[in-house]
Amino acid sequence: MILEYIIISLYSISLLLVFMYALAQLNLLFNYLSSRKKTDNSETFDLSKEDEVPYVTIQLPVFNELYVMERLLDNIALLKYPREKLEIQVLDDSTDESVETTAAHVKRLQETGLDIQHIRRENRIGFKAGALKEGLKIAKGEFIAIFDADFLPKPCWLEKTVIYFKNPEIGVVQTRWGHINRDYSTLTKVQAFALDAHFSLEQVGRNSKGHFINFNGTAGIWRKECIIDAGNWEGDTLTEDLDLSYRAQLKKWKFKYLEDVVTPAELPVVISAARSQQFRWNKGGAENFQKMLSKIITSKNVNFKTKIHSVLHLLNSSMFTCVFLMGVLSIPMLYIKNEYTHLRIYFIVMSFFVTSTAIFFICYWFMFKRNFGGGIKSFIKYIGAFFTFFSIAMGFSLHNTIAVLEGHFGKKSEFVRTPKFNIRTLKDNWKNNKYIKKKPSLNVIIEGILALYFAFGLYSAFIVGDQGGDFGLFPFHLMLCIGFSYVFFKSIFSKA
Repeated sequence: MILEYIIISLYSISLLLVFMYALAQLNLLFNYLSSRKKTDNSETFDLSKEDEVPYVTIQLPVFNELYVMERLLDNIALLKYPREKLEIQVLDDSTDESVETTAAHVKRLQETGLDIQHIRRENRIGFKAGALKEGLKIAKGEFIAIFDADFLPKPCWLEKTVIYFKNPEIGVVQTRWGHINRDYSTLTKVQAFALDAHFSLEQVGRNSKGHFINFNGTAGIWRKECIIDAGNWEGDTLTEDLDLSYRAQLKKWKFKYLEDVVTPAELPVVISAARSQQFRWNKGGAENFQKMLSKIITSKNVNFKTKIHSVLHLLNSSMFTCVFLMGVLSIPMLYIKNEYTHLRIYFIVMSFFVTSTAIFFICYWFMFKRNFGGGIKSFIKYIGAFFTFFSIAMGFSLHNTIAVLEGHFGKKSEFVRTPKFNIRTLKDNWKNNKYIKKKPSLNVIIEGILALYFAFGLYSAFIVGDQGGDFGLFPFHLMLCIGFSYVFFKSIFSKA
């Protein structure tokens, strides 16, 4: 009996936490929809006036980016901005042959009159945060634009972003990520789906009401004064961007999010790369929750609603722990439900909380409709995209739960970069990419076992109870089985 009630308690707590998160997403949807009706009357620089053109430094933090450096540098050189007001820093921590090819490419660009420097460090202390901090020491610009190696800003990017810094309270301008290889595979479609939800629903939903948002590590621009005032870059978490964002906003700096300015980028096309990226983001989120929670709660500069949204924002990645617990415990719960008939009322009440899925379905539909349009055909396409996303996201729940627990319990790990591929079509070959992790981890084997476990859950629906089965959890177990099977087989067979 004690074990059964422990299972019931943990399952119920997880269900309630996911429901609370769903309600927060619904609130963000309301914010998002109301923001669409507003006109942006922000004061902006007039770049046609020479005295209003600010000096900008572009920082390109790179590490072993052999396959995309040429594309990155050529693209950055196309940015339209007065050259006498533009500086480019290639912050190169690489340890492979890309160092020489990058140096040669930088030299060619220098010969065109571009102010571009190839900056090297003796070590990787602080990883990306350390490189950005090092470059900041000698940066000439009063504004600092940052791009990761797989991002391809359009030529007009600076002209559309730097203008908003005329408001002296603005510390950061962040743009929305685009996806040059969205349709490459199921994996890239799922990643694009999740990122679209973040960049439309969450970033707009929070920013439109003055709640804290985060600089996304790239495709944004900082006021140098803001970086310094907030305490500069720190490398004690795996998401240095989220860390500095919160420290800046706690100092009353405002962030400007531009949903209509899209910066194209490449999504990871192989699951080991997606795994490393997911691990870093989720562990970093948990680390920042531990680092920032008390500062947010005790801050006199932050109103109550913003505090609530901030805490939930920092707990985003921790929802994977709840989903994983719900999944694992749902099969014992199926048997408990049919054995302990005196708990019938409890199970009826708990069934209400499956509305979480309905809330997510509604919220993400508005995001999908914004990008792909409405109508019946689009909605049918959305149904497939939503359940594919949900299934594979749950398939990552073990992997991400481990990341979250490491973050909450303070286990330190190296900043593992996401391998880049320079791939857009199926004809492009990634299998010889030297940066891909070759061996799957033990976690992959456990994911395979979990796929079988949830297949057993599907079988259990037919045999429990006296009324010919119980299929209430069948869709949930089906998505879990599909998700873990996908992650397992992709991890085993989709490698170089």
